[in-house]
Amino acid sequence: MGDGWTMRKMWVGAGVAVALGMGFVMLLVVGVYLVAGDLAGGAGGGAKKLAKGSVPAAYQPIVQKWGNLCPAINPALLAAQLYQESGFNPRARSAAAAQGIAQFIPGTWATHGIDGDGDGDRDVWDPADAIPSAASYDCSLASYVKDVPGDPTENMLASYNAGAYAVIKYQGVPPYTETRNYVKVITTLEKSFAAPTGRVDPSEQAAGAIAYAQKKLGTLYLWGGNGTPEQGGRFDCSGLTKAAYESVGIKLPRVANDQYNAGAHPARDELLPGDLVFFSDDLTNSRAIRHVGIYVGGGYMIDAPRTGAVIRFDPIDTPDYFGATRVTEDGAKALPTTV
Repeated sequence: MGDGWTMRKMWVGAGVAVALGMGFVMLLVVGVYLVAGDLAGGAGGGAKKLAKGSVPAAYQPIVQKWGNLCPAINPALLAAQLYQESGFNPRARSAAAAQGIAQFIPGTWATHGIDGDGDGDRDVWDPADAIPSAASYDCSLASYVKDVPGDPTENMLASYNAGAYAVIKYQGVPPYTETRNYVKVITTLEKSFAAPTGRVDPSEQAAGAIAYAQKKLGTLYLWGGNGTPEQGGRFDCSGLTKAAYESVGIKLPRVANDQYNAGAHPARDELLPGDLVFFSDDLTNSRAIRHVGIYVGGGYMIDAPRTGAVIRFDPIDTPDYFGATRVTEDGAKALPTTV
């Protein structure tokens, strides 16, 4: 049967061990924290580039280019703002009349909208204009508060939320709860759009999330399943990962492609147990992700694969493997509630 069959038998054996006790979980806990000692320090500095597929392919070159317009912004930060504002939806419209992928209100667009693609018009609904305008607006705000002490990027973001006058008045991020939350949300989301420049710190809650998922092995899949009593305790893929992390105090979004933005993205050879692993038919666009599982080591995950199947161990090294996310509490909290 070959090595694949041998490996599968090993993992089936591990599943039996789980049913008998917590030995497998304890091995994972030890593994996570032994590796943690080697990963201390997290990502290093340097210019930030976009994580693979984190921005839809149609917009990635624009975000990468215009995200370097001034020192106060970078491509990952610009991507975080666009995701927070519209979920990269160029037709988004809010109740407050904000429009397009960057959610400009008409008055702000009239003043700060630019012809980003040089075609002779300024169209708030055209990402080729709206994304450059968002970057230009950020840089204008940064210039207004350039003499204010503190972090230039945080001061710029505070100006975006509360106005430059408030930042100048308070000589930094003003003491408004909404503004401080906005600064924290965008700078946290930035990490989920940036390609790591070093190793990613391990998740402290990983072992608990895995333990939850292992208890569900053998449970029949249910499309839209959240594990409620009315659903017979059954899950679909993102319902399982959401419940697993909720069991350790981290609330993830319901949909797999939004769960991808709940933390930084370790490389394939840096995966640790507890990382969420994602799969897509379009490897250039995180918004097209259609499946998620919880990595358990050895090239395998626990997942709820499809109708008619049960929650089980599956290999992750398939042609549709998209990437991984190391979930953090701050990363999950930063995700917008509507995208």
